[in-house]
Amino acid sequence: MISRRAFLGVAAVFSSAHSATAFSHPLPQHLEAPRATVGWYVGWMPDDPHDIPIVDLRRIHPAYWRQLVRYNGSEQPGTIVINTGPRFLYLTREDNTAIRYGIGVGREGFAWSGVARVQRKAKWPGWTPPEEMRRRQPELPAFMEGGLDNPLGARALYLYQNGRDTLYRIHGTNEPWSIGRAVSSGCIRLLNEDIVDLYDRVPLGTMVKVTHRVQPVGPAS
Repeated sequence: MISRRAFLGVAAVFSSAHSATAFSHPLPQHLEAPRATVGWYVGWMPDDPHDIPIVDLRRIHPAYWRQLVRYNGSEQPGTIVINTGPRFLYLTREDNTAIRYGIGVGREGFAWSGVARVQRKAKWPGWTPPEEMRRRQPELPAFMEGGLDNPLGARALYLYQNGRDTLYRIHGTNEPWSIGRAVSSGCIRLLNEDIVDLYDRVPLGTMVKVTHRVQPVGPAS
C-alpha cells in the first residue's frame, strides 16, 4: 500500500506535466525499471473504493503521455487500435485524430493479434493468475481481490471474439515504470489514470484491433 502522506501538496506538478508538449522528443531506446515506487507519485485521484495514486509524468518519457494525435488509419471513430511494437494504444476519433496512450506489453500482449470486441468491463477487477504463470511463480495466489496491489490496476477491459474470451486484457498497472517497455508478463497495461480515462470513453461492444505494425501518426494541430 502506498502512503498517502508522501503525496500532500504536490498535485500542481502533475497538471503542468500533462500540459507540456511531447513531440520534439525521440522515443527512448531503452527504459530502465526502478527497484521501488518511491518518488513515482505526486497526488491522488478520487475513486471508489480506492483512491488512485497519480504518476509523476516527469518519470515517463513524454512520447508515452496521453495526447491527441493525427491518425491516418481507416478504422471507424471509436475503435481501439493497439500497436504492440511502438507501445501505443489509439482510440480513434472524428477528423483523422486519435487519443494516444502509452502502454506496456507483456508476453501475452505479443502473442495475439487480430480483431476483438470489449464484451466485459470491470472496476478494480480481481485477478486469477494463469496456471502457467503460477507454475513459474508458485508464490502467487490462486486469486487476488481488486485493489492498489492488484496487477490489473483500477480498470480492465476484457476482449472477446465470437462470444469467447480471448484471455486478452487491456488494464491498469501498479508498475508505472513498465509503460513503454516490454514487460515479463501480462497483456496491455496503461497507467491507472489512463485506463480510467479509456474505460469511461468506450462502451461495451467497442471494436479492438491489435497489430504489430507502426501506424503513421503526428501531432494534432
